[in-house]
Amino acid sequence: MSSETADTPPRATRGGALRTPTAAGRPPAAHPADRARSPWLLIGAGALLVLLAVVSTFIGVSDVTPASLLAGGIDGEAMQLLLASRLPRTLALVLTGASMAIVGMLMQLLVRNKFVEPSTAGTTESAMLGLLVVTIFAPSMGLLGKMGVAAVFALAGTGLFLLILRRIPVRSIVLVPLVGMMLGGIIAAVTTFFAYRLDLLQSLNTWMTGDFSGVLRGRYELLWLAFAMTLIAWLAADRFTVAGLGQEFTTNLGLNYGRVLTLGLVIVSIVTAIVVVTAGVIPFLGLVVPNVVSIIFGDNMRRTLPWVALIGAIFVVACDILGRVLRYPYEIPLGIVVGVVGAALFLYLLLRRSSHAH
Repeated sequence: MSSETADTPPRATRGGALRTPTAAGRPPAAHPADRARSPWLLIGAGALLVLLAVVSTFIGVSDVTPASLLAGGIDGEAMQLLLASRLPRTLALVLTGASMAIVGMLMQLLVRNKFVEPSTAGTTESAMLGLLVVTIFAPSMGLLGKMGVAAVFALAGTGLFLLILRRIPVRSIVLVPLVGMMLGGIIAAVTTFFAYRLDLLQSLNTWMTGDFSGVLRGRYELLWLAFAMTLIAWLAADRFTVAGLGQEFTTNLGLNYGRVLTLGLVIVSIVTAIVVVTAGVIPFLGLVVPNVVSIIFGDNMRRTLPWVALIGAIFVVACDILGRVLRYPYEIPLGIVVGVVGAALFLYLLLRRSSHAH
């Protein structure tokens, strides 16, 4: 009896499906899409997120523990601090991590580049410029108005980034984020210049560094709007996946490429503006998480979007816990911790992509 080899043609099973034998006689490994659909893995990731959220809620200088909550009752100081500060902060961390990770994934599909996200495309810098304009000309404007102006500027900055990409020949995948970083650097330099001349550098610094220490009840609720925008992205996930294959392919399938692109850019701009207005810039979050998920589970947006949201939230909450315990009772801003960890992972992804290219 001859043994089966890798060159043996696939055989039909009883159900009619094709089965390709392996050299060792073992069944083929699970496909990334099958792992993405596994409910037990999702349940495990959700449980980890809940555990980290509980830990985050009870970390802090003030005495907020289960014992103090039971001793003080509903009107106690510990309960009031929990409801006014700790729970809003934890919810803000989860919503920010999930929404910014999804936005990064969306940008990578639309630009067709794995190294693009709001902080590498000039989107966040444009949102900060919009906030500076509001601070100069309408300082008494509410949070919703500031978010709207920042979203308009973010949309304009992202559109300028795409326009520049169309005008220059892109021969390397690394060149695209470099163009975005240079554009963002120019916009940030203009913003810093006017902030310095008008004595607004302190306000600008609060937006440049993501910090959740000042998140309180009544100051984070806009993030629920960002979550709603990510739900819209999930509903249109198939359209965004098709748009990621190119304009010609999208048009041949009967979709309006321009409308899909506009919808995606609007979602990106609104979510970025909300996060910048609420807590500041969180760099590399939308770049690292979608790439890690793509390596493990593949590139189908509808299947992997729950994973991107969960891992993004886990990553942000874990980094926030790290920033709060490293120099306890002092706190390292979340943007710094995510920036350091994200930059290291970004460098690893660049080196990994370069080694695979050769």
